[in-house]
Amino acid sequence: MRVCLQRVRRARVTLPSEPQPNELQPDESQPTVAGAIESGLLILLGVTHGDTDREATFLAKKCCELRIFEDEAGKMNRSLLDIGGAMLVVSQFTLYADCRKGRRPSFTEAAPPDEADRLYRIFVEAVRKQGVTVATGVFRNEMHVELVNDGPVTIWLDTK
Repeated sequence: MRVCLQRVRRARVTLPSEPQPNELQPDESQPTVAGAIESGLLILLGVTHGDTDREATFLAKKCCELRIFEDEAGKMNRSLLDIGGAMLVVSQFTLYADCRKGRRPSFTEAAPPDEADRLYRIFVEAVRKQGVTVATGVFRNEMHVELVNDGPVTIWLDTK
């Protein structure tokens, strides 16, 4: 299981608008917001073959407890739990893209959708059990992710 974790001032996930009859372009003025947070973490979560419930729970706890927020002295010494921040979790199978051959990524390392969705939900529930407010994207849906990265702080976590 992989996570690309970003400390954010705010983040949101929207669903693209569908074009209406006789309309060439979708109406981008009022996108449907699937999930949004203020200060906290944006989590892009990828699942691979063989990942387990235990790994999903471990990684959720790790993300909540990772001390990457500044304390009064400006040191990264506080966790998401310490600051009372929120988390936006977006499923991201492309974290398992294999680009070693050719110019087109292979996604064979990504878990099948049913298993990935199950572990994604376990991850989200494990975060909620930590007392964190969680927003999510929509699994297996095209989404637009907007964020204001704070720092910037971007960290890669992998259970393997």
